[in-house]
Amino acid sequence: MCACKTLIRTSLPCLELHSFASLFSTSSGLRIKSQKPFSISRSFCSAKAVIPLEISDSTENNTAAPHNVTLETPQDSNKHTVRELLSTDKDDISRLMKMERRFSKGNEFEDDKNEQQRLFPYLDKYKAGDAYLCSGEVLEAIDPYLMDVRKERFRNAVNNRSYSVCLVVEGLTDFGNISAAFRSADALGIQSVHVVSCGNSRRYKDNRHVSMGAEKWLDIELWNSVSECFENLKARGYRIATAHLGTDAVSVYDVDWSCPTAIVVGNEHRGISEEALELSDVHCSIPMRGMVDSFNVSVAAGLLMHQAVCDRTLRMGCHGDLTQADRQILLAEFYLRHNENAIRIANEFSKRKLVRPESKL
Repeated sequence: MCACKTLIRTSLPCLELHSFASLFSTSSGLRIKSQKPFSISRSFCSAKAVIPLEISDSTENNTAAPHNVTLETPQDSNKHTVRELLSTDKDDISRLMKMERRFSKGNEFEDDKNEQQRLFPYLDKYKAGDAYLCSGEVLEAIDPYLMDVRKERFRNAVNNRSYSVCLVVEGLTDFGNISAAFRSADALGIQSVHVVSCGNSRRYKDNRHVSMGAEKWLDIELWNSVSECFENLKARGYRIATAHLGTDAVSVYDVDWSCPTAIVVGNEHRGISEEALELSDVHCSIPMRGMVDSFNVSVAAGLLMHQAVCDRTLRMGCHGDLTQADRQILLAEFYLRHNENAIRIANEFSKRKLVRPESKL
């Protein structure tokens, strides 16, 4: 008979194994497996115990064989927080992106072939020491060291990623709002986010750690001014849509989100700046049905992005629109961002590639 496991939680100050044994009669068919002494948590003056229970077979000594566990190097605990990312120079933050990028030449990316190519920022090469690896070689090097469940999660995320919708946060002063917006972008498959600093000040309130590490997997670009940001986004082919409660604003539900669009949300108190409103292509708003006038800025960003994804899915059949080649490059990017060990593995692979003798055939 298959095993049945149950979690039992208690707040008793003292807990011993035999006290729980009396709760179950021997005729119930349940037996308590031997455990090491419980670890009592006292942070909230309570005790927690987890006791696995299983249906007993006719033989008391019939124990399950241990499963083989594939070990994986834990991710780096020294994660970049949103505060650290947005308080640094924009050239420094670009180093968090591992694959080579199609650096801008004037305002346009190099080697532009079509609209989709202008949106996708990566080249199919990674600089590993003195050599370059293509995305296929990066995957070949790191893949054996990742657990299957992790690789599957990477693939699912990449398949649902898109650069056709990006998020721009302008002049936000609360890291908590930025973190929450980043988390929503990651959850909805929006890979590109942009941050425009608030005037000349780069001081923000405390980060409330609500992004859950989403910033690690996003492409974050920092801009010093609205004009600089919008000029670059328009050169890449984006339409600029600002969230604004004005008389000329159209409902977010009436916007066609199938064309490349940058969603812009403004400051927590002042909203979108006049400069951003003048330079944007369309003003959109979320219809309000209650007594309040507006949503919290991070909530508004999440609702706008969600509507964009839903509308794109309805019109196009899906939100993720990367080509097979682009998906492979982004997957390699995710592999490299996994942790520092992934970088070391790729660099070692590159060294072996350099000393590998060439075939004479």
